[in-house]
Amino acid sequence: MMEREYSGPDSRRVQEMFAAIAHRYDFLNHFLSVSIDRRWRRFAVNKIRELLKDVRPSLCLDCCSGTGDLAIALERGLDCPVIASDFCHPMLVRALPKCKTLQVTNIEADALNLPLPDNAFDAVTIAFGLRNLQDPQRGLNEMRRVLKPGGALVVLEFSKPVVPLMGPAFNFYFHHVLPRVGALISGDGKAYTYLPDSVRKFPAQKELAEWLRAGGFSDVGYRNLSGGIAALHWGKGR
Repeated sequence: MMEREYSGPDSRRVQEMFAAIAHRYDFLNHFLSVSIDRRWRRFAVNKIRELLKDVRPSLCLDCCSGTGDLAIALERGLDCPVIASDFCHPMLVRALPKCKTLQVTNIEADALNLPLPDNAFDAVTIAFGLRNLQDPQRGLNEMRRVLKPGGALVVLEFSKPVVPLMGPAFNFYFHHVLPRVGALISGDGKAYTYLPDSVRKFPAQKELAEWLRAGGFSDVGYRNLSGGIAALHWGKGR
C-alpha cells in the first residue's frame, strides 16, 4: 500500500498547457535551470548504462519525451534506437528536427496507455513527466509492462531539497522567481505556476521509491541530484 494517495492533474489541462509553451520550452528549460538539466539527463543515461552493464541495449523508450532531450541523450549515450513518446503534438513537432539524423522515432501516445507490446524495451525512462500523469501508478504499471525482465527503469523528477538552507532558497526561487520569468518569456503564466505547485504535491524521494516497489520493480534505489532539487530513481523489470 502507498503511504498516501496522489491525484495527478487533469490530462487535458496538462496537454493544453504544454502545447501553449512548446515554442519556448527548450530555451526556458535550460535558462531557468542554468543548464543543470543537461547534467541531470547525463546522470540518467549513465544510470541506464550502469544497470545494463552486461547487456547491449537494442531498443529504449522515453516516456513523456516532450521535445526529445532525454531521448537524444539516450541515443547518443547508448548508441541504440529510441522510441520517444509524448501525448502533446506541438512538443513532438519541436522534437522532429532535433531527431532527424538520429535513431529516434517520435510517436504520439499517452503514457497511461502505450500502444506498444509487452517486454519490448531494454530500458524505459521518464524525465519530469511522472508527476504530470493523471494516474502515475498506472503509468508505472505501463512502463513495467513494456520493459523486458531485467530491463532498467529510470525516473528523473523534481524532488525535495535535503541540504540545510537550500530548501528555503530553492522554494523562494521556485515559487516567486521562476513563475514570473517563465510567464514573461513564454507568454503563458499557467505552466510556470503549475510547475512548483505540482512539485510541492508530489511524493518525496523515499515515498517515490516505495511507489516503484509497489509497482513491481526490483532493485529499487534513488540518488539525490543538486542537493535534492531533483532525484534519480531506478528499478529493474521482473
